[in-house]
Amino acid sequence: MKLPNRASLIQFIKFGLVGVSNTLISLAVYYVFLWISEKLYLIGNVMGWVVSVANAFFWNNKYVFTSEATGWKAGLKKLGKTYLSYGVTFLLSTGLLYLEVDILHWSAVISPVLNLLITIPLNFLLNKFWTFR
Repeated sequence: MKLPNRASLIQFIKFGLVGVSNTLISLAVYYVFLWISEKLYLIGNVMGWVVSVANAFFWNNKYVFTSEATGWKAGLKKLGKTYLSYGVTFLLSTGLLYLEVDILHWSAVISPVLNLLITIPLNFLLNKFWTFR
């Protein structure tokens, strides 16, 4: 098995740092909505996603992934791909959240954290090999 080169390892670490900030932002927004009313957990999930994806685009575009495409058209294309990439995992995590909270009656506090075990690796792969390739 071939080990990743130094540049790939640094890129993964940077993506991880951006991911931590995304997670904290998304969860902070989500928990604010839960604090207002537990009935707003899905709205909080949506709002947390919108804000955290904007954060992810900024940092991934500026510091994590390099791209030869420049200019506002290329930027808009990457932004659209970013929202689509994160949209896939958002739909997955929202479906899982609904299943866990409403069907299985798991904790609305713990469930989004568990879902990160699936969505974080998927987001990295989508961003690395599609959005910012």
